Amino acid sequence: MSEIKKIRNFSIVAHIDHGKSTLSDRLIQACGGLSDREMREQVLDSMELERERGITIKAQTVRLDYKAKDGNHYQLNFMDTPGHVDFSYEVSRSLAACEGSLLVVDSSQGVEAQTLANAYLAIENNHEIIPVLNKIDLPSAEPERIRTQIEDVVGIDASDAIAVSAKTGEGIVDVLEALVSRLPPPKGAANVSLKALLVDSWYDSYLGVVALVRIVDGCLKPGMKLKMIATGAIHEVDQVGVFRPKQDTVAELGPGEIGFITASIKSVSDCKVGDTLTEAKNGAVEALPGFKPTVPVVFCGLFPVDNADYEDLRESLGKLALNDSSFHYEAETSAALGFGFRCGCLGLLHLEIVQERLSREFDLELITTAPSVVYRLHLMSGEEMTLHNPADYPDQVQIKSVQEPWIKATIIVPDEYLGPILSLCTERRGEQDQLTYVGNRAMAVYYLPLNEVVFDFYDRLKSISRGYASFDYELVGYRENDLVRVGILVNGEPVDALSMIVHRSSAESRGRQICERLKELIPRQLFKVPIQAAIGGKVIARETISAMRKDVTAKCYGGDITRKRKLLEKQKKGKKKMREFGNVEIPQSAFIDALKMSDR
Repeated sequence: MSEIKKIRNFSIVAHIDHGKSTLSDRLIQACGGLSDREMREQVLDSMELERERGITIKAQTVRLDYKAKDGNHYQLNFMDTPGHVDFSYEVSRSLAACEGSLLVVDSSQGVEAQTLANAYLAIENNHEIIPVLNKIDLPSAEPERIRTQIEDVVGIDASDAIAVSAKTGEGIVDVLEALVSRLPPPKGAANVSLKALLVDSWYDSYLGVVALVRIVDGCLKPGMKLKMIATGAIHEVDQVGVFRPKQDTVAELGPGEIGFITASIKSVSDCKVGDTLTEAKNGAVEALPGFKPTVPVVFCGLFPVDNADYEDLRESLGKLALNDSSFHYEAETSAALGFGFRCGCLGLLHLEIVQERLSREFDLELITTAPSVVYRLHLMSGEEMTLHNPADYPDQVQIKSVQEPWIKATIIVPDEYLGPILSLCTERRGEQDQLTYVGNRAMAVYYLPLNEVVFDFYDRLKSISRGYASFDYELVGYRENDLVRVGILVNGEPVDALSMIVHRSSAESRGRQICERLKELIPRQLFKVPIQAAIGGKVIARETISAMRKDVTAKCYGGDITRKRKLLEKQKKGKKKMREFGNVEIPQSAFIDALKMSDR
């Protein structure tokens, strides 16, 4: 157990691609956490998906030992956090376990939307912030201009910001010295009853549930009986350890330290992130503040391609929900797709990552329905209901009003791309709040309906600005709007998996688009198949798949014309009968293609 004055807990926050993970690599190397042979790029991005996409998805914790220039040995506990807006919950959890932050800014790109959002998160947690200007080895780096920009946009003093190159290792010792001299040590006492914050948890197939904890007061040792205050569950600690970044068991964890424990926890529900751990006997009564629970903003249905995989999917979602506390799910059924689950995520990237992890880590083939947001419906009866699935939309006559979630979006973009981006926001029913300039970059703040953002807003934003725009958002509440449910009918049968809720002004164009797409995807039958988009009982768009024609007159050669007419008449009656009783099977591939979000 280290002396509490020699402990420094900090997290590394920044916008996507500003160099957090590379800076983590250099800090690990400088403190001798790993040998040169064990070192690799983005060593903390252990998930295959993280390495493939070059992004951080899970916050990772490392303990390093550093001998400072003053001759003292310090214990540095740091967390490398994600930069994407969908994973900002991971960032807020990490910040709650630390006393300070390194705010990393790319010295060629400058302050971006997530830089701003993460800096404000750190300020809310009363962090001491050390600005770090990364990538000074680039020819386009302008550290002095970026220093001024940090002061103007973020509003923190950047005169002593540290210039580093995480790639070459330049300035890393300055960062370590600043951590030791400028960050405050944690507070806490060792001789009182245990209080520990459960920061994160994940599932290990050998050890069961592994919990990452930050000790606030007291000591944590193997053999202790722990009580989880929120759930009331009691477990005996098997193992106590830290990440250096390899797992390393220790005799105990004292106040201010961050480490992991295993306690043969098998049930997912026993481990709630943000819970307080204390001793089972004579433990603390009051829980620590914990974290605000996450609110999923995007919902979609996940169905197994083969219905026999339903139980596997249920088990896999349970394990995934333990690794990712911001992921929610509940069972649902669909007439077209059978049994599945309604899943709630924090955004489209989060949803995509969940799908990828289910198919890779658990070897499942899945169909995903179109993503939708949570609506609030006020019914004529005076009741209020929340709607996650457009298929559950009640009859229009029962509805008094519909409210949809709105967000406050911050977009930072070079001046030359501003015009098309303002047009895009207006096209998506956006309302401008403010427009300010910092040098040649504009910062636009818009209020937008979340429904218009979840599909392809981010992709459109990036393509319009050639990748230079950065985007961050926060939920600001619900507003009433003229929203309708567009249902899709194939051969007169409703297909609930394809229904969607849209604004009345864009209902017709959206309905027409999906009908045209289904016309290309559904195979032709021996009879005409109508595809319709409807609001209630009113059809607003229609396409018809023409029938396959069988030449029944092929065997007639010569003879009277009435023979041919007789055969064609017989065929017509048969087709009419077929249309009445015929069933159109929509192939799974057609569902998947029709629901592809990006082709909107």
